[in-house]
Amino acid sequence: MSDEDQRPPERARRLPRAVRERQILDAAVQVFSQHGYHSASMDEISEVAGVSKPMIYTYLGSKEDLFGKSIQREATRLLEAIQAGVQPDLPPDMQLWHGLRSFYRFVAEYRESWTVLHRQALTVGGGFAAEITAMRTRAIELVAALVVAAGTRKGLGEQTEFSGPGLAAALVGAAESLADWALDHPEISDGVLASWLMNLVWLGFNDLVEGQVWKPSEG
Repeated sequence: MSDEDQRPPERARRLPRAVRERQILDAAVQVFSQHGYHSASMDEISEVAGVSKPMIYTYLGSKEDLFGKSIQREATRLLEAIQAGVQPDLPPDMQLWHGLRSFYRFVAEYRESWTVLHRQALTVGGGFAAEITAMRTRAIELVAALVVAAGTRKGLGEQTEFSGPGLAAALVGAAESLADWALDHPEISDGVLASWLMNLVWLGFNDLVEGQVWKPSEG
């Protein structure tokens, strides 16, 4: 009998707790993304993870707990990816472009994560949707800081401090919509997607920080 034949099955191996939890969460994200929260079964998560259901309950709790922890982990990973792409030594527009590239790269590489965050969690609602709202708020704050920084450089800090959060919310919403579209168009690179959004949104931001504000005509 070979050494491979003598090796214990995956379910029987003892792994560090952190490794086992990551294994379970990876499986949970996969199953939740495919079936949604309500239709996903702990039996399938157990099968995909290669662990028993009692072990899942012991490590991460009920299905509700597992879904919540999946959202928290993926939201953290997404924000960390975006923040890692924002290079503080660059001008605000280039910081934003790099951040958007990182965002779209994450969505392309971790489609299941984005599906759980942007589709499944919002559908379920409740505390799960609140977690997504908190993630979006952090993203808006990050973008707003770049808008204010650009305005401050032009001596229009007060104006951009007033409008920055609202404009940042609009950009984040547009970025999310484009990410959903991009899932069905994987041939479009993250750099192209980021450039499209910059051309759509940042040019308007730039006019604002230059003091060129559109106003409705009279009548």
